[in-house]
Amino acid sequence: MSSDGAPRSPGVARGSRTSDYDYDLPPARIARFPAPLRDEARLLVVGQQRFTHRVFRDLLDLFRAGDVLVLNDTRVFPARLVGFKPTGARAEILLIRPRGEESGDRQTGYTQPWEALVRPGGKLKPGRVVDIAEGFRGQIVDSVEGGGRLVELRSTRPVAESLALHGHVPLPPYIDREDEPVDRERYQTVYARESGSVAAPTAGLHFTRELLDEATVRGVSIARTLLHVGIGTFRPVEEDDPGAHPMHREVYRVEPEEAERINAARSAGGRVWAVGTTVVRTLETVTGEDGRVRPGQGETDLFIRPPYRFRAVDGLITNFHLPRSTLLMLVAAFAGYERTMDAYGVAVEEGYRFYSYGDSMVIPPSSD
Repeated sequence: MSSDGAPRSPGVARGSRTSDYDYDLPPARIARFPAPLRDEARLLVVGQQRFTHRVFRDLLDLFRAGDVLVLNDTRVFPARLVGFKPTGARAEILLIRPRGEESGDRQTGYTQPWEALVRPGGKLKPGRVVDIAEGFRGQIVDSVEGGGRLVELRSTRPVAESLALHGHVPLPPYIDREDEPVDRERYQTVYARESGSVAAPTAGLHFTRELLDEATVRGVSIARTLLHVGIGTFRPVEEDDPGAHPMHREVYRVEPEEAERINAARSAGGRVWAVGTTVVRTLETVTGEDGRVRPGQGETDLFIRPPYRFRAVDGLITNFHLPRSTLLMLVAAFAGYERTMDAYGVAVEEGYRFYSYGDSMVIPPSSD
């Protein structure tokens, strides 16, 4: 039988169907606020033979001198805009990606086209306007594929300034609350640089600057990649055959010096630790069959699921992910389906906190 109770066809391996990635999670296990301190989150160590329970700062004990820790230094921008229609009814715009450069000046005002999701979708048709703040509004220009809208932002000041002043932190829907001042800091990694994500690369939220400094003191090098996290990260796989799922595309970049840092560490016998599934997707996108990371940039729609042969990553640090998600499938491809689902069962039983603001797990290299 499969996890949804349906008979399993002969020869169909567990982990090959979307329904295999269901699990029961009590609502109280969903973290709605971050831990008091970043590195005080719990850490489930998923070993080959057993699970151990640590706190996140203990991660340092798993590293060796010569290893390389790879980060995604994307920055979450205040992508959620709350305003009102001319009728006075509330409306929301969730910006996804810019569709063009900003134009205008202080005298005429500034405009920039964006792809966005809107709510209420049925009411915000082309031509409608959402007033966000004085001197800042969004006009619906057209519909786009996938139920989104092309929105033209109009502002009396540069659009980035208006977003910084009036935009909200785009907290995931399962957090189920309005954003608060604490989220400006905590729904962002301490090493975030380039703005462009509508969701945080959440495995990195547990790192502090002190923890990263201590890693380098112990001989671990730090490499940076970039992948701007899109809204597709929250979309569950609807088809029971994961192969039929249309994977979302996300912008990535790996600079030459960062690729060389990773390659040098591996050539010297060091292990590559990926901080989060976004780093895994980036590295696996740019790594050849020879195991060498090549610099590059573009968009990736790589969907990693069992079975998959990893070329670039030895150890994975990750948070706990939604059922039926592409992220959970990636973890299962890395750790093995049975071991991953066993780990999730242990995490639920032991009271771990789940999802973006939740606790963490690490899958060390198989030699450990």
